[in-house]
Amino acid sequence: MSSPSSTPALLVVPAGTVLFDDGKPCRGLPQIERGRVKVFKTFANGRELLLYHIEPGDSCVVSLSCLFTGEHYNARAVAETEVALRILPLLAVSSRLAEPAFRDALIAQFAHRISELMALVDAVVTHRLDQRLATLLLQHGTACPLTHQQLADRLGTVREIVSRLMRRFQDEGWVAGERGLVRILDPEALRRFGDLGH
Repeated sequence: MSSPSSTPALLVVPAGTVLFDDGKPCRGLPQIERGRVKVFKTFANGRELLLYHIEPGDSCVVSLSCLFTGEHYNARAVAETEVALRILPLLAVSSRLAEPAFRDALIAQFAHRISELMALVDAVVTHRLDQRLATLLLQHGTACPLTHQQLADRLGTVREIVSRLMRRFQDEGWVAGERGLVRILDPEALRRFGDLGH
């Protein structure tokens, strides 16, 4: 039998793999060594809201919360790329909390995630969807490599609404759409428009 401090096996999973799901029992704390995982909430109407991404060095607050409360997952995690990870069970996490570097890093990441989630709540509640879309596009510089569906997932809405807003942005001359790519033609106009929501 392995000890709590032993290193869990490295798992390699393809893009699209569900790492944990809403309502399922907690498996442990994922430690990503390579790749990118998205954690999101799916609502009864089919809409998704991206909560955060997990990349190498990041922690998953959903998993941490489930581990220490004994509750089931309240969100879903899916590999966006091929992912190499280890899953630390509760005993291993509890054991490593005695290590100051591990504990301090975990607390710092937890605090950072909470701040991000509070900002997300604020954006969802107080900012209009079209302004949030403008801000999201600008985060990718001169070209946003996301499809309308991916943009919709990140904004917690449906593709049809994003497509309608993108047509409006195109009519204004702010963006130009290509397959799987949005080119930013007038970043200053988008920035001014997005700032109206702040």
